[in-house]
Amino acid sequence: MRRYDGGMPAMLRTLAAPATAQIRRWVLGAFPRGQSGIEYDLPAGDPGLFGPASVTWRVHAEFPGMLAGGLCALMLQTLHPRALAAVYDHSNFREDLVGRLRRTTAFVAGTTYAPVGEAGKLIARVRAIHARIEGHTADGQPYRADAPELLAWVHVTEAYGFLEGCRRYGRPVPVHIADRYYDETRRVAEALGAQAVPASEAEVAGYFERVRPQLRLDDRAREVLEVLAAAKLPVPAAGLSRDVFLRAGAALLPDWAADLLGRGPLQRTRDRASARMMQAMSPLFRAALPDGLAPRACRRMGLAPQVLAHWP
Repeated sequence: MRRYDGGMPAMLRTLAAPATAQIRRWVLGAFPRGQSGIEYDLPAGDPGLFGPASVTWRVHAEFPGMLAGGLCALMLQTLHPRALAAVYDHSNFREDLVGRLRRTTAFVAGTTYAPVGEAGKLIARVRAIHARIEGHTADGQPYRADAPELLAWVHVTEAYGFLEGCRRYGRPVPVHIADRYYDETRRVAEALGAQAVPASEAEVAGYFERVRPQLRLDDRAREVLEVLAAAKLPVPAAGLSRDVFLRAGAALLPDWAADLLGRGPLQRTRDRASARMMQAMSPLFRAALPDGLAPRACRRMGLAPQVLAHWP
């Protein structure tokens, strides 16, 4: 089992400084700070929706796991025709996929670490957007973006991706901690209107089994996956960094989903290689981003960020 340590010895920090500086530029180039307009530092003592005693604050503090996990979730989401239709018909993902990823990142960050009032505003805004989105799939099935079962699907795929990303690229996650994570994070899904949201790892596994008959890889899903595979991040070596994260995300997929997505032996070998690379780089990401939203939220609560280095 890999050992997790929230910090890095001073000598290693010195030796790794050039790499961490480059990683920091990469991350801040891809996901610029200060664009959400959210106040994360005040009011003092406001725990937000979760607070420093939560598992969620710890899981969501692991940047490689969150980005790879988010990409894993996107791949899973393409397999649900009604959930995909809402994106396919009502978003500009073809022209601005990076912008969409940034907005999703801002929502997850805000509902995780922002004060209660700010998190509530984000949820209300998304609910209002969902209420306006409806239509029919390519084969005539009606859909609404605020349908409770579609909201549950989007939430479960994201929670699964983030948790497995933390496990693979952050720190070991015992089953009881995973159960707490699923139980905590469902409150956001329920606030958005989801119902019957799984609250444990076993319930998530059962949920996937029930939903699988509805899933398929169709032409729309293939188109979205092609757009994702060609996305250009505004960073140096954009293609390389995109491919590493995409493959690290694919490495998190359940076997049944990788099969359904048609990932063959060569692709899975490349996925595993990217996963190993991401595991090796995770301490560098942690060292490169000591001033992210998780530390700011801790300081708002009057706590040292090091409290997040251990499970509650």
